[in-house]
Amino acid sequence: MNWYDLDRGLHILAVIAWMAGLLFLPRLYAYDAEQADKPEPLKSEMRTLLRLWQGRLIAIILRPAMIVAWVFGLALIWVRSGGGADFSFLHEPWMIAKLVGVLLLTGWHEYLLAERKRVLAGTSVRTSKFWRMTNEVPFVLAIVMVLSVATEWTF
Repeated sequence: MNWYDLDRGLHILAVIAWMAGLLFLPRLYAYDAEQADKPEPLKSEMRTLLRLWQGRLIAIILRPAMIVAWVFGLALIWVRSGGGADFSFLHEPWMIAKLVGVLLLTGWHEYLLAERKRVLAGTSVRTSKFWRMTNEVPFVLAIVMVLSVATEWTF
C-alpha cells in the first residue's frame, strides 16, 4: 500500500468537510443577524434553532475536520520529506502559498469560533451583509491552495 496516497486521500476528505463548515457557518450567522428585525416569539424560536445548528456544525464537523486536516497535512509533509530527511520543498513558492493559505484558513476558522461567542452573548456587530460578503473567502483561498499544490508552480 502506498501510504502517501492514502494520507493524501484522507487529507482531501478532511479538507472537504472543513471547507463545508467554513462555507456554511457564515451563512448561519447571516440568518441569525437577520432575526433582529423579526417580531417575538418568531425571532426567539428561530434564533434558538440557528444557534443549535451553529453549535452542532462547530462540534461535529468544523472542529474535528480542521484537526484531521492538519494531522494528515503534517503527515504528508513528513512523508514527502522522506521521514524528515529533506524539508527543502517547504521553501518552494507553491508550498509557501499553500502553507500561507492554511494559516489564513485556520485564522478564519478561529475568527468564526470567536464570533460564535459574541453571537451567544448578544454582542455581535456583524450584519447579514458582512457574512454574505465574506462567505466566499475560504473558497478563494482553497482555489489558490489547490492550484498551487496541483501545479507545483515556481519562478
